[in-house]
Amino acid sequence: MAVLPILTAPDPILKTKAKRVEAVDDRIRALMADMLDTMYHAPGIGLAAPQVGVLDRVIVMDIGKTEETRAPLRMINPEITWASEQDNTYEEGCLSVPSHYSTVVRPAEIRVRYLDEAGSAKELHADGLLATVIQHEMDHLDGVLFIDHISSLKRNMILRKLLKAKKEAAES
Repeated sequence: MAVLPILTAPDPILKTKAKRVEAVDDRIRALMADMLDTMYHAPGIGLAAPQVGVLDRVIVMDIGKTEETRAPLRMINPEITWASEQDNTYEEGCLSVPSHYSTVVRPAEIRVRYLDEAGSAKELHADGLLATVIQHEMDHLDGVLFIDHISSLKRNMILRKLLKAKKEAAES
């Protein structure tokens, strides 16, 4: 498998809505395998296809803390079918917004329907960190970054820093 380059904000692809996957085929399975390799290498706990420049509704995640506790989850065309009224607050970060973190409030529990890597329909009830990661990654499929959930002042400050870092990297 391959480690893919991860796009960073303010790349316009990250603000583009991903398209539905029509067929779960070898291309999609290879994409998910490469995304998992990329996520583990970064390291991160979730990755959406738009973050690697592919506008398909595909996400991968693994909240296992060690290699022994890894339990990768692959979702194609995920849809939240239910969300709790109770919220959770997490300090979120993102591989596409490197070195920046902010508190984000999301539903504490969700139910999500998706296709797995075999193309089988699945449903999952998630809470805690897993629920947050699924929602965070699903946001990417709609062109939404975690910084879109914070104040415009803080968001603009983060984006200016990322743009400056990109320019400095291009000049060196």
